[in-house]
Amino acid sequence: MADELELLRHANPVPVDGPHFGEGPLDHRAERHLDRLLRERPTASASTASSTSEPALTASTTSAPSPPRRRTRSAWGLAATAVVAALVSALLFTDQTTAPAVAAPRPLLVRADSTPVPLSTLAERARAAAAGGTPKLRKGTHVQSWSLGMSDDEPPITLPEERVVRWHADDSHTEIVVATDPRHPDRPVLGGEGKLVEDGHVLSRQTYPPSWSDAPPQSPPPTDVAGLRAYLQEAAYSRTALNTGELLDTVATLLDTWTLGARESATLARLLAGTEGLRPLGQVTDRLGRRGQAYVYEGSGSRRMLIMDLVTGAVLGLETTFRTAEPEYGVKAGDVMSYRAWMR
Repeated sequence: MADELELLRHANPVPVDGPHFGEGPLDHRAERHLDRLLRERPTASASTASSTSEPALTASTTSAPSPPRRRTRSAWGLAATAVVAALVSALLFTDQTTAPAVAAPRPLLVRADSTPVPLSTLAERARAAAAGGTPKLRKGTHVQSWSLGMSDDEPPITLPEERVVRWHADDSHTEIVVATDPRHPDRPVLGGEGKLVEDGHVLSRQTYPPSWSDAPPQSPPPTDVAGLRAYLQEAAYSRTALNTGELLDTVATLLDTWTLGARESATLARLLAGTEGLRPLGQVTDRLGRRGQAYVYEGSGSRRMLIMDLVTGAVLGLETTFRTAEPEYGVKAGDVMSYRAWMR
């Protein structure tokens, strides 16, 4: 036993006279060891161990990887380590029992010095702005979204994505989905499966064949309030009038299909002005840096905040937050469930 204890003392990874916790630059000995680990071909046992714990970092057993490939893997390994370290720190030094959502946006804050503008007033502004007739209605969309993913056995994660849909003359359309977070340009972001990917990484690119459907939301939205209300009800596949929460969800579906023109935005603003439960809060700056008026609807389990342009009444974004905590999923009251920002 004494010999074993002596061996353990000599193997102490943090000697008394050494730098504590690895803070500061590596010494020459550590640099040589790191360089050797990066350059040497792994043994069969090491490859087997890697395949069970870190499959993304497993090296080929037939030939050594080229230096550029190895350098890229090391960089992603450091990035992943940073994320894990942040999660561990949050668990060790806070009251949380589950890891926080990575890349999760904070709820938008209303400016304290702003004056709430009633939706009826904003609808009149939108009517005046539409007199010029521009911009025009266009099929297709450009939207930035943050969506929370939850499961029973994993902490929640927020996936930031940008989606562009363009329709062609033959009624086919192309959809491109990119992993990107405008709040942190040029930094790695979480991709479709919760893995770190490079900013701007294309998650999917697909072209769909021509579609001649004339059912909402594929058909152009009408420019009268009664017609638009019936259009949205049909788009929601509902036989009864939509409540405010359902209406806002269907508006999001409409904006995921069409980029509204001035007349359509004015019609939508007039429809929303006659909707119960939407109350004005004041001005906010959305996650793309645009200033708008915020209107809130408090549902049974969620809170929806609609952000509209100050002058044109165009819908800029829709934020949904949890009103109550769901500890089984690691979610607190006030956490952002989803956010969409529509662009032209």
